[in-house]
Amino acid sequence: MNVRSVRAPLRIGTRGSALALAQATAVASMLRAHGHEVEVVPMRTEGDRLASARLAAVGGKGLFVREIEDALLARSIDVAVHSLKDLPAELPDGLVLAAFPPREDPRDVLVARRPGGLDAMPAGAVVGTSSPRRRALVLAARPDLAVEPLRGNVDTRLRKLESGECEATVLAAAGLKRLGVAPPHTSALPVESFVPAVGQGTLGLEAREDDAHMRAALAPLDDRTTHACAAAERAFLARLGASCVTPVAAHASMDGDTLTMHAIVVSEDGRRILRERGSAAPVDAEALGRTLADGLLGQGAATMVALTPRER
Repeated sequence: MNVRSVRAPLRIGTRGSALALAQATAVASMLRAHGHEVEVVPMRTEGDRLASARLAAVGGKGLFVREIEDALLARSIDVAVHSLKDLPAELPDGLVLAAFPPREDPRDVLVARRPGGLDAMPAGAVVGTSSPRRRALVLAARPDLAVEPLRGNVDTRLRKLESGECEATVLAAAGLKRLGVAPPHTSALPVESFVPAVGQGTLGLEAREDDAHMRAALAPLDDRTTHACAAAERAFLARLGASCVTPVAAHASMDGDTLTMHAIVVSEDGRRILRERGSAAPVDAEALGRTLADGLLGQGAATMVALTPRER
């Protein structure tokens, strides 16, 4: 077994994109504030190498995390920092999500070439996004728009927007904030109608289940509210058997001591939306997620989009 000195820096594995590095650097700062030496280890994943391919066609967002998880299991790194929305519902054996720092803004935003937001776009205007969820929700709100694939990191998509490849794109507010980027003509989309992806705005800190030292180091970074919301949303995703590229969405929030979540399944063309909403105590977060998934399955969600429901 590879035995490391407790004085050795904690190695943070991350993708090498500007956003991923910003997220890993933020986590490194948190760990340093608790007295730890830290090293950030950038990694290139299969998803990065297949930058021009459609995610749904080549395996989904899991392509961005597999090699990082392999490095974690091989003990080449000690913790992985992920955008939680990129993580499949099922983790590899031996790995756990050890902490969730406070959530950033979970909303999507429309970034356009002209002011006015989604309602002001002319009929036929092109919105660029490779997310089936975002595509379906744009079409649900504006069926007269054209939605075309647009891949790449945040800066790449913004350059494509500026060059006129599309009239607007939909991005995560959290990513823009973490990058310190504020494009003109940016409009926040309300979570009630444009429901965010599971885990959007949240960082998931993944560690080896048997690494007590690393898990103890991460424990002070775990935010109680964010943890409960993440648990509810990911339990919903797992029960549905949805992938990261299935047009489903769920958003949980805390009001006092009550956890509330609303969830949707959308047809790919945006013409049909199934909705469920519920509340529970934070201790019952996972049960809440499964209950909302059951409600959507009862409405026929599995006949509308590709799902492989998991037994409770």
